[in-house]
Parts: sequence; C-alpha cells; structure tokens
Amino acid sequence: MQGADPDTVADALDSGDPLPGTGGFAGEVDGALVRDVLGRYPLFVERAVSEETRLDSEQWSHDPTDLDDPISFPAGHVRTESGTRQRWSLPSPEPSGDRETAIEQVREAVETSIDAVETDGLAIAFSGGVDSALLAARLDAPLYVAGFPDSHDVEAARSAADLLGTEVRIVELTHDAIERAVPEIARATGRTNAMAVQIALPLYLAADRVASDGFDRLALGQGADELFGGYAKVAKAPEDPRVEADTVRGAQREVIASLPDQLERDVLALRAAGVEPVTPLLHDRVIAAALRLDGDLLVDGETRKVALRAAASESLPNEIADRDKKAAQYGSLAARELDRLARQAGYKRRMDDHVTQYVESLVA
Repeated sequence: MQGADPDTVADALDSGDPLPGTGGFAGEVDGALVRDVLGRYPLFVERAVSEETRLDSEQWSHDPTDLDDPISFPAGHVRTESGTRQRWSLPSPEPSGDRETAIEQVREAVETSIDAVETDGLAIAFSGGVDSALLAARLDAPLYVAGFPDSHDVEAARSAADLLGTEVRIVELTHDAIERAVPEIARATGRTNAMAVQIALPLYLAADRVASDGFDRLALGQGADELFGGYAKVAKAPEDPRVEADTVRGAQREVIASLPDQLERDVLALRAAGVEPVTPLLHDRVIAAALRLDGDLLVDGETRKVALRAAASESLPNEIADRDKKAAQYGSLAARELDRLARQAGYKRRMDDHVTQYVESLVA
C-alpha cells in the first residue's frame, strides 16, 4: 500500500469515506485492490486478466513498466474477487455561508498540510507563483526552477525568491536535455502525445537535477489550480466551450475530475527522474476545504484562486500572493522549444500533430 496506513484505508473502504484524512493511496488491503478518489498514487493492472479473477502480485503494479499490457486502475474504485466497482466519489458539500470562515478553513487546511511535511531529503519545485511560494515560505528546503534562460518561470522564481529573502537554483533547459528527456518521459509514462510530454518536461528535468544534488523528494504545489479555480476555463464558465458546467463551482469539479490522469503522468515522470513527489495541497483536508468554497471565492472578476490568495496573505508578501503564473510548459518555454526541435527535425506545423510525431520518432 502506498500513501497511507493500511488500517486507515481499510476503515475508508468499510465506511465509504472518500476523504479519510490522507494524501491519497493505492495498493492492496485485505485482499482488495484500491485507489483513492483522486488517484494521487498510480496503480495499474494487466489488461487481459478477467474481472472474476483475483489478482496476484504479478498482475498489478504501481509502475506500468512492470506489466506486459498495463491499463490504469480507475480512481475511487475497489477490485475484489467479485469484480471492480466504484467505492468512493467526490463529495458535494454545500458552500460555506460565511466568506471569512471559508477563507480561514482554507488557511488552516493549507498551513497544516504544508507544515506536516518532513524536510529530510526534500527540495521544492518553485515557479514563483502563490502555490509553490507557500511551500517555500513554510518549509526549510532548497528551491529549484527549470526553464530556458529567457523564460517567464526563471524570472518569476528569481523575483519571488528575492521577496522571500532566499535563493533559487536554476535548472537551465537546453535542446540536448530535452532530446534526452523526451524518450525517458515517454517510456516511464507510456505517453507520447505532445501535451503530456510538454507538461512533464520541466518537472522531469528539475527532478533529475534535484536527484543528482542528493535529494530524493520533491515538493510541488500540484492541485491548487484545479481545487481553487486557477484555470481560465473555470473562470469563464459557462461561456468557455472547454467545460460543460454552467457554474464556476461546477467547472471546478469538472477540472478536479481530470486530476487522476494528470497526477499519474507526473508521478511516473518524477519517479523516473529519481524523486518521490510530495503534494501537501492535495491532502484530503485541503480538498474538503476547497469543495466548500462558493463560486466567488474561486473566481471574482479577473482574480482567480481568490480564497487561496487570501489564505496565503499571512505567509507571503502581497506581490507574490496576488501574482498570476503561466502553466509550466509555457512558463519554462519547454513547449516552445520542443516545437522548435520538431520543426528542425522536419516535422512541420502543417503536418498532423507534428510534435507528437517527433516525440514518437525519439522513442523509436
């Protein structure tokens, strides 16, 4: 069992509590195969094994490369001898009525989860935004940012580190590093599509440097955008065609539902680089607080992550708590430069999904 004490998982299996106070879990407990409601730990099974067959230790794994034909075990599900069924689903609490109470609940949940992180062997992935800055402000661990020299993330990380009175270690991306990392990411994650590789690139290369510097754990601010309304498509609901929901809260739940697939990719990429991810903003207590937020505490006009920014104001300078950030693949320029490499290799933009074709050529 990864991520949680087996007794806690067994109790959650009996009670059906989807948020039993853990940071996620996946594995076997009392003869059942389980994965938490947000899929925070990867889990895979052999595709061809019958649903009526009890899985032995060679037919499931946390690492897909251990299996002949792996498929992802669905989040929130349990598998026993009688088959696979959903056991947990994301709760739908009513929003907290009082604004200040809701913000205080977020603050307490976030600070408690971060402060509980052990710092032995720990480094922090630091982009200079509010999510990673909260980790940097409350944990005594070195900061790392990956990006090309002229990238937004490198400049944002430097300026935020100055405001926090600390330093950040720069992992300077290069074309050679990208060409080396792409097939390693693809093999570890089982994914060659351009977006998946672009997102994983700065994480993987930062983690690779972190591991070479002697650290085996990497803290990240993952989950904050999904939980607290950080995406433009959530802010623009229901007008944005990328979401089906007709409210901001509905869109929040929609993007939270995308986390199992995203986290699986990121965890596998980071482990392949030699570190274990640490994600305190994805603890059950933070998820519970986020789900109770009303729409105007997620998005208010042009401001996203309203409650999280307000909760962060006691730990961070306003200049950091209020700043926006770019997605890592764009802020680091990894996406731009992977596209450039694809075109230099003859995969032109007029071709169908030219970057994915380029990735596949590197894997082959």
